[in-house]
Amino acid sequence: MIRILIVDDQSMIRVGVRAILSSQDDMTVVGEAENGRAGVELYRRTLPDVVLMDVRMPVLDGLAAARALLGPERVEGHEPKVLMLTTFDLDDYIYEALRVGASGFLLKDSEPEDLLHAVRVVAGGEALLSPSVTRRLIENFVAARPRPSTGSTALNGLTDREREVLRLIALGMSNAEIAASLFIAEPTTKTHVSRILQKLSLRDRAQAVVFGYENGLVTPGSR
Repeated sequence: MIRILIVDDQSMIRVGVRAILSSQDDMTVVGEAENGRAGVELYRRTLPDVVLMDVRMPVLDGLAAARALLGPERVEGHEPKVLMLTTFDLDDYIYEALRVGASGFLLKDSEPEDLLHAVRVVAGGEALLSPSVTRRLIENFVAARPRPSTGSTALNGLTDREREVLRLIALGMSNAEIAASLFIAEPTTKTHVSRILQKLSLRDRAQAVVFGYENGLVTPGSR
C-alpha cells in the first residue's frame, strides 16, 4: 500500500487529488496539509511513502518544505519521495526542487491517470521525468545560470559509455530509448544508470539530468 501525504494550499486541489488516489486499491492518503510547514510536521507524524507537494504556498513554500523533508527534518531510516505539483510556466522553483532531491514534478492540470502513474513511479524509487516538459524547464533555468568553465572532476570516473548514457538521461530519454539509441539491451542500460548514480553520488535520474546540464554534457536546446 502506497501511503501518500498531500500538501497544497488549495482545498479544491486537495479534495480532488484525495478522491483520485483513494479510488485505488494500492493507495491511501494519510493526511493533508495547507502549507509547507504544516506538511513537514504532518510528514514526521505519518511517515508517508510519497509527498505530493505544491510549489507555491504560504508560510513555507514547497521548495523550502522539500528541502526540509529531504534534509534536516528527514526521519532517520525513512526516505520520502517528493513529487512537486506545478503550474509550469510560473514555477521557477522546479529546478532547485530537483537539485535538493525531489523525485520529479507533475502539472496540476494533468489527467487522473497521469497522477496515478506518477505516484506509482516515484513510490517505486524512480524519478518522474517527462522528457519534453522537464527538458524545457531545466533548459530555461540552466540558461540563466553561469556554467562552470570545466566539468566536474567526478566525470573523470565515468567510462565513455557511461558518459554517453548520462548525456542521454539528461536529454530526458527513458532506459528503453537509451537502449535503442545505443543498440544495447535495456538491462545493460539499467546497469549503466545504476553505476552512474553510484559513482556521482546522485539520488536518482532527476538529479542526473541536473548534473548533466550543469557540467556541460548537454546544453540548452540540445536534442
